[in-house]
Amino acid sequence: MTVTFARLIPAVVATLVLLGSSTVLADTEKKTTKDESSFGALKAVDAIEAQKQAETWLVAATKDAAAQAKFKAIWASDRPLADKVASTLVLGDSDAGKLLADARDADNPAPVAVPALLKDKKKSAFYRANLALAYAKALTNRKVYEEALESFTAIKPEEVVDPGAYFFHKAVCEYELMLKDQAASSIDRLLVDVTDAPERYRMVAALMHLDMTTWQEKDLGWIARKMDNIQRRLDLRRGGKQTQKMQKEVLVRLDEMIKEIEAKQKNCDCQNGGNCPNGGQQPGDQPGTDQASKPQDDSRGGTANGKGEVDQKKVKEIAEVWGKLPDKERARALVELTRGLPARDRAVIEAYFKELQRKPSR
Repeated sequence: MTVTFARLIPAVVATLVLLGSSTVLADTEKKTTKDESSFGALKAVDAIEAQKQAETWLVAATKDAAAQAKFKAIWASDRPLADKVASTLVLGDSDAGKLLADARDADNPAPVAVPALLKDKKKSAFYRANLALAYAKALTNRKVYEEALESFTAIKPEEVVDPGAYFFHKAVCEYELMLKDQAASSIDRLLVDVTDAPERYRMVAALMHLDMTTWQEKDLGWIARKMDNIQRRLDLRRGGKQTQKMQKEVLVRLDEMIKEIEAKQKNCDCQNGGNCPNGGQQPGDQPGTDQASKPQDDSRGGTANGKGEVDQKKVKEIAEVWGKLPDKERARALVELTRGLPARDRAVIEAYFKELQRKPSR
């Protein structure tokens, strides 16, 4: 679905007014109003009503008198509404307790599918929806965004006691997974339709939206986000086909960017009478003399030629032996290779060799 950012103007501007952000407003006003969503207002369930629903469920789930006493203590606390409901579910159902404990345990292997318990139609909608919300929030905190997002999409925001928490954490998952359109849709619902969303949710969501307006396909920012996701998956011990595919995408794009830099250098490395500006004269040539610029001799120290251009021959030479070099020599080579380069080009080279470092030695 194409999200109309025009709906976000009042909410985003109000949220970011203290930041003096005109960027979001300018970007938003450029959007056309097509396929605009028209959702009804969503609010968190009234605390008294939520407590009644939770107590009704608990009484049906267990007759334990001790559980009833603990229930009163839970609801007398100042914890968020969704957390009180989740604690009630744990109190009345050991399966719910184990599910959430496993989801919150950083040492526990990350799940690879939505648990059957969250899909059990024999359970009430109140139980399934609010347990799924608590479960997905726990996974989001652990950066297990894929399964967290599956859990969010398995329920409806109207079924949970706190729609604000639903849309905020869902947007976080989509943002981190680089699902720009989906994240924009969730932020749209949070900022415009959830009338009582906490200010902290609104602020972070607006900042995510602001950041996404700067995203460009396959630029250095795209590479950085992709590499962050790769590292996250490796930290979760998910080095399978999907991670390998992402690594290949990054390497292919890095190779393309290096070739673009190389082509740009060749265009400026022509001789007198070529296609370069000023009749082939290169920066550093002395007008009115026969002195011509010479490429840097490989025997000289350093690999940058002083004009912000990288020595492609040296890049290839270092890349061939990169896996065999000690850490200190890698660092030294990288410094020499990127000396004098513009920040953008330096980042490309550094990212390229960072990816090479992940590969096993030849």
